[in-house]
Amino acid sequence: MLTKITFFERFERDILSGAKTITLRDEAESHVTVGQVLPVSTFESDRWFCDIQILEVTPLALSDLNQTHAEQENMTLAQLRLVIAEIYPGVEQLFMLRFSVLNPVGKSKTVAP
Repeated sequence: MLTKITFFERFERDILSGAKTITLRDEAESHVTVGQVLPVSTFESDRWFCDIQILEVTPLALSDLNQTHAEQENMTLAQLRLVIAEIYPGVEQLFMLRFSVLNPVGKSKTVAP
């Protein structure tokens, strides 16, 4: 089971703004459960920038990617297909992880009483 998740730095702003609400991962990074909270760091420098809560985990074939998935990734469908091919060359079976952002960088992790 994953205990943390990383994203390329280029996606940080979209995640923190709520424009990116899903991530597509391969089998190795699909072992999460609905409700699980994961710390999120940048892939390049392992710098934490928020926590996310997993809302949904759904198997998804590469061929089933559609405009809705692209919008949830905050990119065009063509861009999404290119990014997936770059990150997961030759992989057909993906997993869509839908998430919400918790504790973004610059916000307190403590809750007021």
